[in-house]
Amino acid sequence: MEDTEVQKFDVIVVGAGPSGVSAALAAKRGGAKTLLIERSSYAGAKNMIGGAVFLTALKEIFPDSWEQAPFERYINKHTWSLLTDNSSVDISCDFPGAKKSASIYRSKFDLWLVEKAKEEGVYFAPSTLVLNLLVKEGFICGVQTELEEIHSDVVILADGVNSLLARQIGLRKEYKPKDTVLSVKETIKLSRETIEERFCLKGSSKGGAARNFIGGLGLKDAPFGLGFMYTYDDCLSLGLGLSIEDLIKYKLNPSDLLEKLKEHPVVSPLIQGGELVEYSAHLIPEGGYKKLPKLYKNGVLVAGDAAGFVNGIHFEGTNYALISGKYAGETAAYAIKIKDYSKKTLKLYKKKLENSFILKDLKSYKNVMENLYSRTNSLMNYYPAFASDFFKIFCGANCVAKRDEFRGLFVRFIKQRSLRELFYDIKTFLGCVFGVLK
Repeated sequence: MEDTEVQKFDVIVVGAGPSGVSAALAAKRGGAKTLLIERSSYAGAKNMIGGAVFLTALKEIFPDSWEQAPFERYINKHTWSLLTDNSSVDISCDFPGAKKSASIYRSKFDLWLVEKAKEEGVYFAPSTLVLNLLVKEGFICGVQTELEEIHSDVVILADGVNSLLARQIGLRKEYKPKDTVLSVKETIKLSRETIEERFCLKGSSKGGAARNFIGGLGLKDAPFGLGFMYTYDDCLSLGLGLSIEDLIKYKLNPSDLLEKLKEHPVVSPLIQGGELVEYSAHLIPEGGYKKLPKLYKNGVLVAGDAAGFVNGIHFEGTNYALISGKYAGETAAYAIKIKDYSKKTLKLYKKKLENSFILKDLKSYKNVMENLYSRTNSLMNYYPAFASDFFKIFCGANCVAKRDEFRGLFVRFIKQRSLRELFYDIKTFLGCVFGVLK
């Protein structure tokens, strides 16, 4: 254990990702003696992110020092692309100078978070594997590591999507394939000048771009999945988030699908000449509101990915982790102050979440993911093709009356989509955008 030999703490936090560090900081700031445990040799060693972190949450945790974080580029240009096998219809928006999100490397970002926590007096124990939680008279009262027992009044579990510890004590069940997404990603090195030229970033101060890809995998029975690309200082990240259930159902290899995306005529020029420097994969909880675990019991709280706090529609995860960790740490510190570590006191954590955007949004979007899965063919194949055909007519000049071309397109559209299918497509789209799907 680094920095301390003390065997008793007020609060122990398991997992040094964003939720864990945020929890440890909040507990320490609330006056609790806090230990942050990480099984890897350093924070961020095993963590992956698509590419960007939303900054409002980071500013809430570090109001005076957030700009010191190791950002690569501020993401102020966003593009959503509907891909067919050989075309793209894009929707883009540009916010020059905006500092709402930024691309990061988790290995650097998590290290920075931990250093900030240590500066404020959080004890940090890397290379420490927690095997079990200690239980006494119905209360969680510490952890059993490979080497020793460490006692505490409250334990906060921020140990990631699989959270074996939360499963050990019955707070959550093992996720089913339909409740998880596998994100596979390549980091591709290109010169800074090449990136700025290809993404039209010249003249911007650390300005960056993000692209999301829908469709384009060249499969009749396409798996549910979205592609993503983020610009770093001198690299690109390119990846896919894919339904585990669909990968099993269609017997697909995620690496093969990522290669298909790389070979797409719209994507290929963006990465041309690049050098592959890293390949990574990561599970993401996509069960949403309906699959949330129990968030607390006597002496223990669950935060971040371990609690399933991810909004896959809007690519929100790190901000959920930071804020849920903050609430968990504040609740633990309050329990220490009043010397009541029972679930009666720790339920304050859930109340904080219910009053925040986290559970409000997850509840609003609770049916969206399963409805998207049911509309996979519409999302991945039909509408990208329809959009492509529409703009071929709109932007073309075929010496044919436009009204005849558009009439033919919409006749084909009506024949291929029943009113029932169209209704559910529209309903699902509104749910994705506004979180209003009931």
